[in-house]
Amino acid sequence: MVEPFKNNVTRLLDNQKVRYQLFLYDYDAGIHSAVEVAVAIGLPPEQVFKTLVVLGDEPRRKPMLVIVPGPVTLDLRVLAKALHLKKARMATREQAETLTGLQAGGISALALVNKGFDIYLDDRADNFEAIAVSAGARGANLLVAVHDIQRLVKARRLSLSE
Repeated sequence: MVEPFKNNVTRLLDNQKVRYQLFLYDYDAGIHSAVEVAVAIGLPPEQVFKTLVVLGDEPRRKPMLVIVPGPVTLDLRVLAKALHLKKARMATREQAETLTGLQAGGISALALVNKGFDIYLDDRADNFEAIAVSAGARGANLLVAVHDIQRLVKARRLSLSE
């Protein structure tokens, strides 16, 4: 018998009585990008969001988690302008994994609640009642209501499209 998938993210959602739908896919089969995940779980790519680790130009600034639609390439100039920063840069894969304690492909704001990150949600999430985000582990995504994600991770909404 296969054990149901449970981790800190699903326990958080269960404890908060947040409804979600779990999707499991085979990460080891080469499904890595958010667009590939969308195909694997049967959702439109625009509804599957990825969490990016971004660093600001000020050494004392907290690292940022920026949640954007899967097909989108984050425009760091637009992000920096929206946050009144001189510059923003993507964390390297190694930096992202060290800062979050999670593996790339499984980085999730829901797994990092109260861990010292500034969290931003692209306002394109408003196009959907629920979006799919990582469950905090490679091969697992969750479809969760946008308002629940925003409330749980205390995300600020940003317009990141030009």
